[in-house]
Amino acid sequence: MNKLKVFVLMFSAILLTACSAPYTPAPQILPQNVRKIYIKPFVNDTNQFGLEDKLTVAVTNQLINDGRFIVVNNEAAADGMLVGEISKYVLQPLTYDANMVTQQYKLRILVNIYFVDRSKNVTLWAEPNLEGVQIYNDATLPGGMTEEEARQAIWVNMSNDIVNRTVNGFGAVTGISDKKVPQ
Repeated sequence: MNKLKVFVLMFSAILLTACSAPYTPAPQILPQNVRKIYIKPFVNDTNQFGLEDKLTVAVTNQLINDGRFIVVNNEAAADGMLVGEISKYVLQPLTYDANMVTQQYKLRILVNIYFVDRSKNVTLWAEPNLEGVQIYNDATLPGGMTEEEARQAIWVNMSNDIVNRTVNGFGAVTGISDKKVPQ
């Protein structure tokens, strides 16, 4: 009976220490041959004009500021290529005043993005439904902002997420589930 208690205690101790070790996957960073990146102009699948240009510029500036890769202006000179499309643009009123005038909005922008290794012509990573969200008060209220200022805040955050995903690898940023995509 004593041996059984010792065995159970030892087994429990081993089991508890094994469970406390965190799982850390190997970082999934870009291959060594990728030093020059071409950012293909984003495709805009929404009815909002000019979104693609602003996101392309924001991602390009963020990647240049990061400084780990060289951003090139033509696809032929690049080792890797960042490709994306803006798939959803949803502006939703959240709160109203007594006169039914909108006081607060929620802006959601969804982007599908992926990275291609041009030397092997293979997609290294894809991030569907990368979401940018900004909740903001109407510009007529103190501390409020315009829709354009809300978009700019999303571009800053989204470009940071895209560069983070490119530089730091898998798990650094994730898109939302297809079930959560607004219809």
